[in-house]
Amino acid sequence: MAVIVLAHGAWSAAWSWRKVRPLLAAAGHAFYAPTYTGLGERAHLARPENDLDTHIQDVLGVLKFEDLRDVVLLGHSYGGMVATGVADRARERIARLVYLDAFVPDNGQSLIDLLGGRERQRHLDSVKNGDGWRVQPNPIPPDTSAEDAAWVAKFRLSQSARCFSQPLRLGAPLTLPRSYIWCTRGAELRPFGQFAARAKREGWPLHEIDSTHSPNVTAPDALVELLRQILPA
Repeated sequence: MAVIVLAHGAWSAAWSWRKVRPLLAAAGHAFYAPTYTGLGERAHLARPENDLDTHIQDVLGVLKFEDLRDVVLLGHSYGGMVATGVADRARERIARLVYLDAFVPDNGQSLIDLLGGRERQRHLDSVKNGDGWRVQPNPIPPDTSAEDAAWVAKFRLSQSARCFSQPLRLGAPLTLPRSYIWCTRGAELRPFGQFAARAKREGWPLHEIDSTHSPNVTAPDALVELLRQILPA
């Protein structure tokens, strides 16, 4: 049985993993899905000063107060930024880091540093054209069912721009085992191919899943089956 702690994606929260939760439980895994400050059921805490460090502390708090060890840390999308920071600050508690179509930052990089020009401009325009401190969610993937699209649209929330612009500071290079899951459907439209290439170059296990960016919504069974192959029994 693995102890899995999720670092979820931007604009999202624990609610977006409700399809995955019972599947992992049936496979015998313990699954913790903390929601970041300012999102989901913690939307009342949204404020301009929330940043990447805020969300790293959210996940670190779960590790500390649940006293979790030998953890598989699963970072999805923006959650790769969060998970990398958590792994740096709680090295003694983390057994493996799994990136799911996620950003993989080096020391001193912010998420916006890792975006292409068009994607970076969309972020900047979202802040400028909104209330001046929040970034609006990206479009929902086109293969999302109408029912799921309505569900996701209902609960996704805009997020403080500081989460995307704050550089991640690492104490030292990470040496723990890492794996990468690349969502290949429509991958050319997203920035994550660079990290799949890095995983291959650096010798991490690289796995592919035939889904768009959020298999926790669109392909939960396939995602859990792939995680079953990656995780300890």
